[in-house]
Amino acid sequence: MSKIAVVTDSVACIPPDLVKRYDIHVAPVQIIWDRVTYRDGIDLSPAEFYARLRTARELPTTSSAIQGEFLTIFENLRGKVDGIVAIVLTGALGAAYSSASNAKEMVSDVPTEVIDTSQAMMAQGFIVLEAARVAAAGGTMAEVIKAARDMLPRVHMIWAMDTLEYLRRGGRVSMPQALIAGWLNVKPIVGLVEGKVAPLARARSRPKAQAKLIELMAERVGTEKSVHVTVMHGDVPNEAEKLKKMVTDRFQCTELLTSAITPVIGTHTGPGTLGLAFYRD
Repeated sequence: MSKIAVVTDSVACIPPDLVKRYDIHVAPVQIIWDRVTYRDGIDLSPAEFYARLRTARELPTTSSAIQGEFLTIFENLRGKVDGIVAIVLTGALGAAYSSASNAKEMVSDVPTEVIDTSQAMMAQGFIVLEAARVAAAGGTMAEVIKAARDMLPRVHMIWAMDTLEYLRRGGRVSMPQALIAGWLNVKPIVGLVEGKVAPLARARSRPKAQAKLIELMAERVGTEKSVHVTVMHGDVPNEAEKLKKMVTDRFQCTELLTSAITPVIGTHTGPGTLGLAFYRD
């Protein structure tokens, strides 16, 4: 039976209990705030982060150029595993893929595959989890890689923010300035299109935004088949529970998870964000 390690970055937002259960190795992305560097999810918890973000004059910046983090993980796995499959943030949004690829070249005696998911948050996380489950069952390197790659076209992610301001200030959304101005006073609903953030819809209130999320999810997966879903939130757990109820009222859920949006993503989406990552059986 082979031993394959599954590695990802902290943008995947995988719930900690599942990280532990499947022995997933997570490289923390960096957050730089007031000239202090924090490791995402290690030095700065979501609760601490959002409390500070709500009153901050200056936004933090982020860096997924974490070659050193991947290198440490790969070196620690040397001699303990038969191979490594690193499943990382879309290259369109950060440097996780190039960081992992560079680390792979530096630990060349361990068979390693680096996969760009073209996703983020729990859409990326679902790909990681599928690979990790195959690895935990004793799957070969080829089987773990196939499990991850087969998931790439299946996963979807959409999310609604209280404001587009954080994405605009962070430069992570590409829209004409006039259009951005018209979206700042509504609840923007966005998704990833070819790995890049793109506007999908807008709503005038949080309840309407939640209803629109459900509608967009139904357009992508239908309502006749079972789905795997993660409700993601930026420090609004009560709103996340309401959205979960809306999901279970509309869909048959094989798997239903809740994920706190990690600080490195919250920097760009802001507090109050609600999202859905999902795929159909």
